[in-house]
Amino acid sequence: MTELLAPAGSMEALKAAISNGCDAIYLGMQKFGARAYSSNFDLESLKEAVQYAHLRNVKIYVTMNTIVFENEVVEMKAQMNELNEIGVDGIIVQDLAALDYIVKNFLDMEAHCSTQMGIDDLDGTLLFKELGAKRVVLSREVEIEKVKEIKRLAKIPIEIFVHGALCVSYSGNCLMSGLIGYRSGNRGRCVGSCRKAYELIDKTTDTALGISYILSTKDLNTIDYINDLKELDSLKIEGRMKEPAYVANVVSKYRMALDHKITEEDKENLSKTFNRTFTKGYLFHEDMKDITNILRPNNVGYEIGRISKIVKDMYEITLTRPLNQNDIIRISHNNEDVILTVVKLYDKEGNLINKADDVCYIKIKEKISKGDLVYITKDNLYYNELESSLDKEFRRFNLDLRVYAYPDSKLIIDAEGLGFNYLFESEEILGEAINNPTTKEQVIKQFSRLNDTIFELNHVDFEECNAFIPAKLLNAARRDIVQGLYDLKLNSQKKRTKALKAKEKISFPPKTPYLTASVTTKEQYDACVSCGIEEIYFENVVRRNQNNYKEKDGPLLIGGYGGIHHYRKTNPFVADYSLNVVNSASCYELYRLGAKRVTLSYEMNKRQIEDLINAYYEENEGYPALEMIVYGRAPLMFTKYCPLKKMNQCGICRTKNYEIKDEHGTFPILSHDDCSTTILNGKTLNLLDELQSIKGIEAFRLSFTIESNEQVAKTINMALSKLNGRVNKAVFNQETDTRGHFNKEIL
Repeated sequence: MTELLAPAGSMEALKAAISNGCDAIYLGMQKFGARAYSSNFDLESLKEAVQYAHLRNVKIYVTMNTIVFENEVVEMKAQMNELNEIGVDGIIVQDLAALDYIVKNFLDMEAHCSTQMGIDDLDGTLLFKELGAKRVVLSREVEIEKVKEIKRLAKIPIEIFVHGALCVSYSGNCLMSGLIGYRSGNRGRCVGSCRKAYELIDKTTDTALGISYILSTKDLNTIDYINDLKELDSLKIEGRMKEPAYVANVVSKYRMALDHKITEEDKENLSKTFNRTFTKGYLFHEDMKDITNILRPNNVGYEIGRISKIVKDMYEITLTRPLNQNDIIRISHNNEDVILTVVKLYDKEGNLINKADDVCYIKIKEKISKGDLVYITKDNLYYNELESSLDKEFRRFNLDLRVYAYPDSKLIIDAEGLGFNYLFESEEILGEAINNPTTKEQVIKQFSRLNDTIFELNHVDFEECNAFIPAKLLNAARRDIVQGLYDLKLNSQKKRTKALKAKEKISFPPKTPYLTASVTTKEQYDACVSCGIEEIYFENVVRRNQNNYKEKDGPLLIGGYGGIHHYRKTNPFVADYSLNVVNSASCYELYRLGAKRVTLSYEMNKRQIEDLINAYYEENEGYPALEMIVYGRAPLMFTKYCPLKKMNQCGICRTKNYEIKDEHGTFPILSHDDCSTTILNGKTLNLLDELQSIKGIEAFRLSFTIESNEQVAKTINMALSKLNGRVNKAVFNQETDTRGHFNKEIL
């Protein structure tokens, strides 16, 4: 059966999801979850959530899908141990260290690979199946035909996103928030850089092409494709930051669709809670230029009419859909929004009304114009309807009873529910009825009062034997049986742990540090060769999320897990920065898979690097082989979407250079042959002055993207001088950041 997986940022949202028909919930705790700004759960509220869900046969998955720095590993493990004790069904992870700990320690609690891992092909899926994962959450960029093929060939449960907010970048491959604002998306603290307005600049002609929300995606909505989706294992709704009413709305509609009960009106009602307008996503072949909404980054609502007349301080609205008092509306005026709650609504005679179907009048202070469109962003009556569903029981479970009641004996009831049997035995002795013996109908009446439970009375077996059972005793028996069955259900789900096995130690001999370089053009490559760089990453690069694997000779730089699985037995390789490695256990796992070096994440600072090296040495009695990027424009975002196509510049990228600009700076756009895009940092990371003080690194990488071959040569010579301890006073022309992430902690 296809699982409907719902988000919960709070206990209220969890109950909303369950009461509207979800099969599983994913939620986060105060640490290690990728939504640090949602309410989240502490240990006590999580215990309550797990019990509430498990009684209703709903599973709980906890998100621990941030990268985990060395000084947090002990706390991470302790939290996982607590989750296992509570009875959590699975943990969603990004970090290899987190995955490895779950797989090696717990028998019943599953490891699920988060979308932040960037798994978008069969090779990556097979790798994590081999590593012990029980489920893979594929990247949102994977098309439905490929999803089905991966499921068929990998034979491991597959989870995909089907509704809600979309990242414009491949998840886990966006550093924009972290490196610009020091609030890392990989740490759950994304500030939503993609939801800002940017100006697109043609650098070749120095022409501004307009300001828009060029990176802001629409919300995913795949409900029209539910028959295709039913073939998959788990359908995930995004929304841990959303209110309970949103969760109730979306879960109920997908539940209806899965159960063959949805109408066109139900589908339209998805627009009545938060939406940025909808896209069918890459999953169902949306054209990349249509996946964003460049006009606004927040709630659009749905259109209900337009301003048709202005009479003094009154504005006439001609309606295409009803408007009610206390609705919240948005009036779009000259690309600006007027948002207000309809406290007072008038008819054409000026009388106050509480509902209008065709024409109505409102008074507002803001100046708007005839023809302005009107949208509802909160339908008050519909929200009231949603909120009334938050505490209902979506499904109830049969309670079957065999009642034994004989005069001069105790009342005995054998109850069956939730797959368990519970025997109730009264303390008091029943008396013989003088006039009115207790009937089966009276027993049924008392035991039918189950509205505050998850049960409904099914079968009652009761032989009338002239006994009198006080109603008070039947009520007490009902309460005792309900609680007894609850306890049996919850106590049956204690989780087990595995016996730990010794692991092989892996270490590398220390080497004198040297330089490597990554380049994007043949001219840059030639400049590196002429300067004596021996390890150059150019045509031997296998990027993350670009998985058209071809036969390659020699060592490779691999940025994705699929590439590691595909090439590890044929080519030596260096693991790239895009694997987001920030701790020693993740390094170890990559060495075990065959990596000869591991490139550290851009998001590490000096102390964190030292912590990693020290921990690795202590665990393995030797050093890790590490590479570190010390120069270059950091790739802030890698996306399947092309902002140039959206702005009608398709194909011109081959002859022109572009950048986007906000109030803080500019960000060059690097277009790739397959029309994917990298947004680069406008500032160049420059840690060359630090080279002598950075210990434990085997290779320092210079990353060249848009530099000329002259700049490449100049940078290499400067780096060689710094690495060898010589002073060189050459001045860089580009704006550089000599501190960046290296001396600051990214939260």
